[in-house]
Amino acid sequence: MKKLLIVLALASVSVASFAQEPTQKYSVATNSFWSNWFVQVGAQWNAFYSGEEHGSGLSTAPWKSFRGKPEVGIAIGKWFTPGIGLRLKADGIWGKTVIFNENGKGKSFKYINLQFQPILNLSNLICGYNENRVYNLSVFAGGGMGRNFSNNSYFMGLSAGILNQFYVSKRVAINLELGWNRLENDFDGFATGTDEPGGSRGWDSHDNYLYAEIGLTYNIGKTGWSKTPDVDAINAQHQMAIDALNGKLRDAQAENDRLRNMLANQKPAETVPQSVKDLIATPVSVFFNLNKIDIASQKDLVNVRALAKFAKENDRDLLVTGYADSATGTPEHNQELSENRAKTVAGELVKMGIPESKIKTVGKGGVETLSPISFNRRATVQVTE
Repeated sequence: MKKLLIVLALASVSVASFAQEPTQKYSVATNSFWSNWFVQVGAQWNAFYSGEEHGSGLSTAPWKSFRGKPEVGIAIGKWFTPGIGLRLKADGIWGKTVIFNENGKGKSFKYINLQFQPILNLSNLICGYNENRVYNLSVFAGGGMGRNFSNNSYFMGLSAGILNQFYVSKRVAINLELGWNRLENDFDGFATGTDEPGGSRGWDSHDNYLYAEIGLTYNIGKTGWSKTPDVDAINAQHQMAIDALNGKLRDAQAENDRLRNMLANQKPAETVPQSVKDLIATPVSVFFNLNKIDIASQKDLVNVRALAKFAKENDRDLLVTGYADSATGTPEHNQELSENRAKTVAGELVKMGIPESKIKTVGKGGVETLSPISFNRRATVQVTE
């Protein structure tokens, strides 16, 4: 028996060598009860070890013909997390003892063995969940009971093994399963020490069988696991949007204060042209959201429209200068972003009736000239001399 267990362990190590590279771990959201169910069907080759053979000197090799029988395995189960699942497995039909009759052949019987088996998906537990992983290695162990139909008796048992799954699609996987069942000593209809049911020769042992199974898994309903939203990243985005709005509000308040101060200190009528000239010479700002080239608020175009009217009536040229904040993005990206923001505002000037030949655009890239940094996500318009 020790040799058989060593063979089983070596087989698991060799198959595990096909595992893929570890992936980055992350949390997954809990799915509903009806998600991630599966059914399995497979064909087995079993090697039976009877409690009656202890001390008989029989070969323990699982491939000996006097031990082997074909069987069928069927299971239904559910994954509760990417690493933890549970299944109910039934296998059996044709059992075999290693007690020889007068013709030198082992005795056969019919049975079914039901086992509840918790499953651990080692690939997901150790390497992290990866929805594109082709190979998964799992281990299982459990307990249950069964019935020997030929002897009209019931038995209890334990089970353990490894499950190798090779996914050919999101729903279908090819299984290679190696397992061990340890059952009560009258599982095969014969108690230890005699060929008759109920006998005993005074020492305890159990009936066992090893199996190798190849089959298919089919996943039912919703499959896979969704990544848990990154709350910190979402909150950071919301905070950036709030900062941008606060920046625009402060700009508007500053502009109102400036206009209020100009009205309070307005010069006599004869000097108004010089005041208008001073006002027109002041750049007008148009603001943008983070990494955007669309104007954040159409209200910013009110002053731009007044400036455009003055330039058109006085045949003056306009300079549009685009900026990005230096706190985000690469220098190359910020340069392109600032140029595109300038082009956006130039396009609005064209809609206001300014010829393209009268408009010059410049991109200054990422800057940190204003505080807070969100104020730098803008484009300015001014009349050139």
